[in-house]
Amino acid sequence: MEHTLYKLPYSFDALEPHIDAQTMEIHYTKHHQAYLDNFKKVVEKNPNLKDLSAEDILRDLKKLDVSEEDRKALQNHGGGFVNHNLYWSVMGPEKQIDETLVSDIEKTFGSLDSFKELFNLTATKQFGSGWAWLVRDKNQDLKVYSLPNQDSPLSLGHEPILAIDVWEHAYYLKYQNKRVEYIENWWNVVKIV
Repeated sequence: MEHTLYKLPYSFDALEPHIDAQTMEIHYTKHHQAYLDNFKKVVEKNPNLKDLSAEDILRDLKKLDVSEEDRKALQNHGGGFVNHNLYWSVMGPEKQIDETLVSDIEKTFGSLDSFKELFNLTATKQFGSGWAWLVRDKNQDLKVYSLPNQDSPLSLGHEPILAIDVWEHAYYLKYQNKRVEYIENWWNVVKIV
């Protein structure tokens, strides 16, 4: 199976002033590309994975017939590849509100503002590098949580819907150590809610 970067439907400067063009370009062309390149190396080394999507690899991570070293590399690099594909896809310069999702969020969390408050708190409290997630669990219930590093909700049997990257490479050039400011401003470029 061919694994490729999510093709950005917007330019690197399209999310200005909330996410700067230089961060976007470095994040996409260097960090995301490196996750994909390293993920592909592990897949090529394990022919039994060649017909699986990256998402299926992450879903079945514990069951795969690979060495523990390769399993960890798939978790890290495959997670980085897949997580970033989602991250880019939920952002954009123009809103494309998913009314069904907004309705589900309001039913689950009481209001869109309550959800955003919980999501922001979850992202802020993620110690070190990682992600905050909105997912659907196995019962299709919405959940908000964070995961460290490049871990993926797919490996927990959950379907990711919305994700914010809180690794410093996602915001450091513009926001330095101001993670909270980055998280708050990120909502200006989230297109689905």
